[in-house]
Amino acid sequence: MVKSLCTVFLMYSRIPMPHVEWKDENRRYALCFFPLIGVVIGGLLLIWRWLCTWLGCGQLLFAVGATGLPLLVTGGIHLDGFADVADALSACVHREKRLAIMKDPHIGAFAVMQISMYLLLQTALFAELDNLMHLIPAAMGYVLSRTMSGISAVTCRTATKDSSLQEFTRPASRYTRVILLLWFLVLTVIWAGFNKWSCISGLMATAILYLCYGRMTYLNFGGITGDTAGWLVQMTEILLLGISVIGKILM
Repeated sequence: MVKSLCTVFLMYSRIPMPHVEWKDENRRYALCFFPLIGVVIGGLLLIWRWLCTWLGCGQLLFAVGATGLPLLVTGGIHLDGFADVADALSACVHREKRLAIMKDPHIGAFAVMQISMYLLLQTALFAELDNLMHLIPAAMGYVLSRTMSGISAVTCRTATKDSSLQEFTRPASRYTRVILLLWFLVLTVIWAGFNKWSCISGLMATAILYLCYGRMTYLNFGGITGDTAGWLVQMTEILLLGISVIGKILM
């Protein structure tokens, strides 16, 4: 269990961890701990909001810091997947070519444009949130995004047999689905305790996104990959950030 925890943090974050040998038995429970990275990011986001309020910092400084925070923690691994999917979906080619585009280490013009718009929109949305309570859905989003990505990894068909995602799903314990569903239930209970409206609307929006994600991956790639899993993480995060802003306006 401890080695699985270290493995997932070494793979999907830049948080220092003891070196763990890369073998199947050390990845058996790795996806079970994937949402913990979201807990770290969400906690740091709330601390950053509190610190900015205490120091009297402006909203722009808070927003830029909040946008950069996940990149510092993860090293941008999920945003890299988002960029690969953006390039692949923008190309009017057949499925096999799209998969090849996602494997290409070079970034294309469409990815640059979409990442730029994503980060600008994320910064603008964060700039609208000026207290801790308004940030709760956004902070929950970092956990929920990784929970849903993990669930998709162990339930959906993969597009290829040699993807990085397979390195985690192949040795995964049969209890992984159950543990990820428990993450989802616990998150829902905690979230509803803070704000039932944002919880219901956030879960409904996430469910719709998840269904669209499944359809998009099957139609365009024949299944999910590590890159599409990263795309789902990024889209869920900005979706729930938008829910946070809508909640503030309506409240």
